[in-house]
Amino acid sequence: MKKILMLLTMLVGTLTVQAGDYTYLTFETTDGAKASVSVASDVTLTISGTTLTVGSQSFTLTNLSKMYFSTSDETTGIETIENGQLTIDNSTDIYDLQGHKVTKDQMRKGVYIVKTNSRTYKMVVR
Repeated sequence: MKKILMLLTMLVGTLTVQAGDYTYLTFETTDGAKASVSVASDVTLTISGTTLTVGSQSFTLTNLSKMYFSTSDETTGIETIENGQLTIDNSTDIYDLQGHKVTKDQMRKGVYIVKTNSRTYKMVVR
């Protein structure tokens, strides 16, 4: 019995040390976009209705497909749009920083994520 108890204690200690290696909590949405939140300091997860809030990030629960710990920031590459570089049409998806899908007409001053068939961009509307 003592051997089993010792083995379990060592196993739990080993798992705790290994969990400390993961410095990011990564969220993947149903459209494949990823957002990583640093867990280096205390991070609070809050669920209010259908919204999950982690630090300064908010996610709609129905749009989440995965949530996992990772060793690096796995946020998908987002490029800044240069003037005239992007044409927004019906196949372009636009999201605000809370992850809500918006239309071109709904865009006000602020930062948006614009996803085309081939790339993802960060757009600042002034």
